[in-house]
Amino acid sequence: MSSIEEEIQQPTFSSPAHRAQVNILYTAAWIDQQTMAALRDFGLSVQQFNILRILRGRGGKPATVKLLTERMIDKMSNASRLVDKLKEKGYVDRQECPTDRRRVDIFITQEGLRVVGEASTALENAVIPKFRDLKDHEFDQLSELLDRMRG
Repeated sequence: MSSIEEEIQQPTFSSPAHRAQVNILYTAAWIDQQTMAALRDFGLSVQQFNILRILRGRGGKPATVKLLTERMIDKMSNASRLVDKLKEKGYVDRQECPTDRRRVDIFITQEGLRVVGEASTALENAVIPKFRDLKDHEFDQLSELLDRMRG
């Protein structure tokens, strides 16, 4: 196991808070790389996968682009463009709302459910084993600390 100092070849930090910040950014990038590699075989970006998981979690209820944007992990993503790409792949459908023509409802298709299920399994098989050195209570502790950081 390498320390953050070894990984980025920086022997000291200005404070423990600075060390933790760099470590979080470095680790997030590492997890993102692992995630991208696991999703590559499915032709999905991390952001597209996030939208499919949000839609799957809605249990068949539609979502608007606004709702998807609010729930996405990467708030800088262009959800409308991502939905268009997923529609081209046959993973989502768009429907105009019958009562408000400005509103467009997005539904996940059966093919979208299939691919998000397979991609989720592949991701868990590829990434979760890399966390093998942590115990469940340590994951809980880490999550609680991260929640506290965000206030």
